[in-house]
Order: sequence, then C-alpha cells, then structure tokens
Amino acid sequence: MVQKETIQIVLITGLSGAGKSVAINSFEDLGFFCVDNLPPTFIPKFAELCLQSEGKISKIALVCDMRGGAFFDDLFESLLELVNNEIEYEILFLEAGDEVLLRRFKETRRRHPLSEVGLLEAIQAEREALGELKGKADKVIDTSELTPQELKKKIFEIYEPEHREKGMPVLLMSFGFKYGVPLDADLVFDVRFLPNPHYVEHLRPLTGEDHQVKAYLWQRKVTRKYFQKLQELLKFSIPYYAREGKVQLVVAIGCTGGKHRSVALARELGRVLSSRYRVHIEHRDIDKF
Repeated sequence: MVQKETIQIVLITGLSGAGKSVAINSFEDLGFFCVDNLPPTFIPKFAELCLQSEGKISKIALVCDMRGGAFFDDLFESLLELVNNEIEYEILFLEAGDEVLLRRFKETRRRHPLSEVGLLEAIQAEREALGELKGKADKVIDTSELTPQELKKKIFEIYEPEHREKGMPVLLMSFGFKYGVPLDADLVFDVRFLPNPHYVEHLRPLTGEDHQVKAYLWQRKVTRKYFQKLQELLKFSIPYYAREGKVQLVVAIGCTGGKHRSVALARELGRVLSSRYRVHIEHRDIDKF
C-alpha cells in the first residue's frame, strides 16, 4: 500500500466562470488524475481507493463547486473525514470580479448554477455562499486579469516546481524520412543536406551516438554553421511557445534513415539546451535497417 503522505490531493473550487475548466485541464497536463464535479460525499472513499492503487494514482485533482447542488453542502463534512483519516489535501480557490464574470457568462452563454435568479444576483449569491470555503483555501487565484494561458502557466508554476525551474519540456526526436515524419512534431528540421556517414564504409554500421560519426560530421564547416543557426533559432523561439501555454514542444530532426546525422544533431542539441530546459531525447529509428 502507498504511504498516505505520498498522495497529493488538490481540491479545485471557486466561482462559476472563474476558470475551473482551464485549471482541471492544466492539472491533467501535469499528470494528475482528474475528476470534474465530483459529489463531495464521495471524496473520502475516492481518496481511500487512490491510496490502495499501489502508486498508480498518487496525484489527484478534484473539482467541486455549486454545480453539485445540495451535495455541495456535504463538502466540509467530507474534508473533516479526510483529516480524521490522516489524508492531506489542499484547496485551490478561483475567483474573479463581478463584471468579469458577467462578461464571461454573456460571451459563452453558459448557464449559471444559480440561474433561477438574475445573473448578477446569482454571481453575488454564489460569492457569499463560498465565502467560508474561500477562507479555508490554501491558495486563492484571482483570474480577472488572466488569460487562459496565463492561468495555466500560474498553475504549472505553483504545482510543478521542476516546471518553474526549467519551464516547458522539450522533446528532441531524431527520425528517418524513409519511415515517415513524426505525427506529433511541432517543428521539423531536415538535415539530409549534410554529409552522409552512410556512404563511409567504416561509419555505416555505427550511429550518431558514436564518437567517430560525430567527429566526421563536426569537422565539416556546413555542419557547424547549421548547428549554430539551429540552436539560436530554438533558444529564441522556445520561450514564445511556452508563453502560449504549450505543455511540451516536440522538435523532430530528420535525415534519410534516422541513424547518423539526425541522431548526432539531436544529441548535441540536447546537451546545449539542457542547461535551460527540461530536455528529453528520443531516437525513433536508430535501430531500424
């Protein structure tokens, strides 16, 4: 059984229209097991099931709000049960100004959970009803001035320390064009114009991971010049992709077979970029013939 202290539960709540949908999607991108609109009565039992998952579910994000109707009244009792069972949790409360919420509801034409009264009255009634819960929140985020991308970035910074330190992860993937371009690539660079080690007999059985192949490529001026421009382009553009809220940037580098040139450049790029970013390297076709 997983030790209870290893489980992380984040309860996402707050005002309707304040960004809970963006929040739950952000937690899902961070690898949390997410449940939207879970009746509070089920929270303790759900937490116990997660503790019995043998580590398969260790990070959980739950959205509970006024959509639950009468069930929402059970929230404080359920949270007390978590405390009694020594299960730790934290509350993330999202809010926004009345005018902002009014505008968002009118733009999306969504139904407010308290829509039996006028929209402004519903917003104010919900704010009052959630006052005590907000007071118990561990973190409160006012989304009035935040775009969805900015809210996502803020959640990443709070709940993923590694993301805060090195930002968006970058996957460098080498591949062979003869086997097809990776479907999930965001950027594709074609290095088939570089000198091909395949035509050098003693290099043919080797890969771009081998020193002899790297030396063969880097002694060519065209390789060094291209690599310099490529790393400059990525260092310039990666922060802008991160600013747009991308969860991961996939950079694909392709040569003919995916064994020599693309592998060597992907590996060297990884070395250069790893001081700034979380870099993962995958050689998709290195073992193919």
